[in-house]
Amino acid sequence: MFGTNSEITRHNPSCFLFLIDQSSSMAEPFGEDRTAGVTKAEGVALALNNLLRNLIITCSKSDGIRNYFDVCVIGYGEKVGTAWTGTLAGQEVVTIRDVANNFARIIERTECVDDGFGGKIEQKTQMPVWIEPKAKGSTLMCEALGHAHAVLSDWLLRNATAFPPVIVHITDGEATDGDPSGWMAALANLTTTNGTVTLFNVHLSSRRAAEPLKFPDTVDALPKIDGKTDPYAKMLFERASVLTPFMRNVAWENGLYLSEQSRAFVLNADPTLLVLALEIGTRPGNVW
Repeated sequence: MFGTNSEITRHNPSCFLFLIDQSSSMAEPFGEDRTAGVTKAEGVALALNNLLRNLIITCSKSDGIRNYFDVCVIGYGEKVGTAWTGTLAGQEVVTIRDVANNFARIIERTECVDDGFGGKIEQKTQMPVWIEPKAKGSTLMCEALGHAHAVLSDWLLRNATAFPPVIVHITDGEATDGDPSGWMAALANLTTTNGTVTLFNVHLSSRRAAEPLKFPDTVDALPKIDGKTDPYAKMLFERASVLTPFMRNVAWENGLYLSEQSRAFVLNADPTLLVLALEIGTRPGNVW
């Protein structure tokens, strides 16, 4: 996993750090289907809660939930800080076992599943909730990236031999508190003895006509403004990490054939592409 030779064990866990934009623009509709009534904030919260549930399932063994991962979720908008709710509120890095045992509430959702005969049927499922949708304030991206750097640097001091952590940064707009490129570079350069962290930049669509872009390998694929490459898209692309071989394999399983230079970056993501980016970025390999 993540292109290293080490394994994730309960005694040598890795870490996922999610950095989510919670500014006022996240209240805008998400994706092409404006009639669905889903905001970007709601779409991100749903995707993260579902991902956390799946990580818990991965870590569930016959002897209980094994602490293969530590998890941190930082939000930025009205303020910068932990995005956990319920009994985890105020905490930053928590074990996956603590995540499993401390959801804030349970909601019932209707999902379409295979009926075993090539069709689909609706099935009601119970989903735990840890992250609530929030959309208020400005885009304090620089402050949030700096905070994430401090949190992860502290974690690395205590877990120097761990699998390199993965950082997933989800945003729909530009920073309102300065140039974030330096902080992104600093985050992407953090290392363990097994390699460098992977930084995903996931940009959410703010325009109905915006064309999604999946894991490009060159700036030539980025959109143009007045004949020149969009500088914001270029910054997000250049600061994102190159996908690891394992991540490219996960992409291949999902029908994407990427080059060795493909970046952990998507532009103008709709709900489906957000979920795909999270799948590629957080799919566990062999855990022991």
